Amino acid sequence: MPVSARVRTRLPSVLAMFAAAGTLLTGCGQQTDDATTIIRTTTNIAGAGVVGLERDTSQACPLPSRPDAGSRPVTHTGGVTQVPADPQRIVVLGTPALDAACALGLWERVVGTTTLTGPVPQPDYLGYGVKRIPSVGPDGAPDPARIAELDPDVIIGTQGQGDYAALAAVAPTVLAGTGSGWAAEFVGLAAGLARAGAAEAVLAEYRADAPAIGAEPAVAAAQSQASVVRFGADSITVLGTDSFAGGVLTDIGVRRPQNQRGASFTVPADELERVEGDVIFVLFDGEAGREYGESVLRSDAWKELGAASDQRVFAVEDAVWHGSGPTAARAVLTDVRQNLNGYVTG
Repeated sequence: MPVSARVRTRLPSVLAMFAAAGTLLTGCGQQTDDATTIIRTTTNIAGAGVVGLERDTSQACPLPSRPDAGSRPVTHTGGVTQVPADPQRIVVLGTPALDAACALGLWERVVGTTTLTGPVPQPDYLGYGVKRIPSVGPDGAPDPARIAELDPDVIIGTQGQGDYAALAAVAPTVLAGTGSGWAAEFVGLAAGLARAGAAEAVLAEYRADAPAIGAEPAVAAAQSQASVVRFGADSITVLGTDSFAGGVLTDIGVRRPQNQRGASFTVPADELERVEGDVIFVLFDGEAGREYGESVLRSDAWKELGAASDQRVFAVEDAVWHGSGPTAARAVLTDVRQNLNGYVTG
């Protein structure tokens, strides 16, 4: 019996509400957000209700956090770097670093950042203001000469973001490791901003809020088994507990189907029963992922899934659910809080 068949008689404690796309508030104190991503231009994708229409990015980045006392050495993947006290001019390399600067309230000090390929230079969940930060090159290939022109106090990023020696010749550079989970990565990035103490406070607040949200009667996280599926150009991947989204769901207390309580795995198109859940959250990796995902969601095999027939399939932002950092994690909390027990109504 499909997992979702067990919940068909339950009354919805939270209805999925999807407003028509229009002018939204934007992040970090800027003007109206004119982003035109799939999350903001449609309320339904092949029967899946789109999550994130109501996201208020004006609150994404808080006020500046307090710095650690004095300059100090930071050990990271590139070696040991003496980080200046309370840096004022920051260059960030990659979305996790920009997420960290946002979470610590320092985005307005960012004078340059790498940018994404595609229709928007930065993920929408960080707000419109960060999209105006000057580019120092594409993600993964920053230009040290362009960075030098910005005269930064510090450069932060994740491992693999450019030539460390060339970057360190411009300014003190901290490249955090990426193999220990998003929270440890965030702590490493925050240390580069002289905010190790502030980072621990951000994480402590998140770790308290996540289970509290899951325990809310309207959420009742332990009563539903959530599946998370990401579509590539020609692939279907179930995101397990080793993924960013899977880890956040675990922190909330959301249960996973038995076969998803481990590492992520790919699923052939003729074995869709392996993606079943009481509710299914779907992600699309770019436009090609969306096109392939829509074809799967419109297939007879997909429509036979209990979650699909129950109208409990939700499309979520790939940049958020496949992201890294406390700002993205909090956006996942909001999505789960508003939709775990919801039903697609439009």
